[in-house]
Amino acid sequence: MRPSTHHAHRARGLLGALLTSLVSLAALLTTASVAQADTTICEQFGSTTIQGRYVVQNNRWGTSDTQCIAVTDSGFRITQADGSVPTNGAPKSYPSVYNGCHYTNCSPGTNLPAQLRTISTAPTSISYSYVSDGAYDAAYDIWLDPTPRTDGVNRTEIMVWFNKVGSVQPVGSEVGTATVGGRQWQVWSGNNGSNDVLSFVAPSSITNWTFDVLDFARQAVSRGLAQNSWYLTSVQAGFEPWRNGTGLAVTSFSSTVNTGSSGDPGGPGGSTACKVSYATNVWQGGFTAEVTITNTGSSPVSGWKLAFALPSGQQITQAWNANVSPSSGTVTAGNVAHNGEIAAGGQVSFGFQGTYGGTFAKPSGYSLNGTACTTA
Repeated sequence: MRPSTHHAHRARGLLGALLTSLVSLAALLTTASVAQADTTICEQFGSTTIQGRYVVQNNRWGTSDTQCIAVTDSGFRITQADGSVPTNGAPKSYPSVYNGCHYTNCSPGTNLPAQLRTISTAPTSISYSYVSDGAYDAAYDIWLDPTPRTDGVNRTEIMVWFNKVGSVQPVGSEVGTATVGGRQWQVWSGNNGSNDVLSFVAPSSITNWTFDVLDFARQAVSRGLAQNSWYLTSVQAGFEPWRNGTGLAVTSFSSTVNTGSSGDPGGPGGSTACKVSYATNVWQGGFTAEVTITNTGSSPVSGWKLAFALPSGQQITQAWNANVSPSSGTVTAGNVAHNGEIAAGGQVSFGFQGTYGGTFAKPSGYSLNGTACTTA
């Protein structure tokens, strides 16, 4: 969140010893297999890419104490978070995963920066794993600037606080409440000395959610903190720890920015209106889900994709009446040949079977073609 000025890259050592037995060879292969499971980054501004499309960064900028993250194929986990800073000031870091550009480090294949008025939808999903001790927030960052800059500090930062632990609060002061993406938020506004900050704080913890970034961009425009001619430069999801932070994790992240249509973040929008019901049959270690999408809008939907985040520990083993991928984390279900159109007021259903560990839970949010849906 707070900008970094450079990025370090982790170098890997080379094995130089000659193996003299099958036992030692087996041991080496086992060690290499474990090492490849996660990439550990302890460098202050170290970063790497995942899924060939997102950047994960350590971004320790507010302390000289060690912070390490283990990068997975779907996110990252903080494995070491030494030191602490006063909770009435800035946090000590912002380890995060992002789509877009951060201090000239742009994620592979990104179409950001993109002018707000050219963005039709910007669907995104995020899943967090929390710890109970320490002082931190879990924040989704949206950066806006009058120019398509890929470096330095942007003019306006939108923060969406999914959770906070300890006596921490956003920049500025509370200015009211707002309903965004179908959820109620406490709204804070201020300036940190470098940029304007508009924050939306969840009244209670949110572990995963699928939503449209444009819903929050519209809020910034309506409050005079951005304009339709400005650019979205990056979206980022991570944590701001003041004290501790070990064990915090982003377990899944996805971000897409669809351009080419005449989106208007400042207007009422003509986005798809939808409602989703999620009926389940659950047994020990397994479940089936029947998902029904209702088009509550006045126009038909031709070709649909429903995005949602499966709770941690769940995995899809088979699906019907939809193409669903990946099998865990943030998934997208798309229509098949015979059910691609949802008439105005009409419905379409699909289902899948899966496994789970721990306590069973349902997804908390859904997005149809990039627009957040209500739940039945």
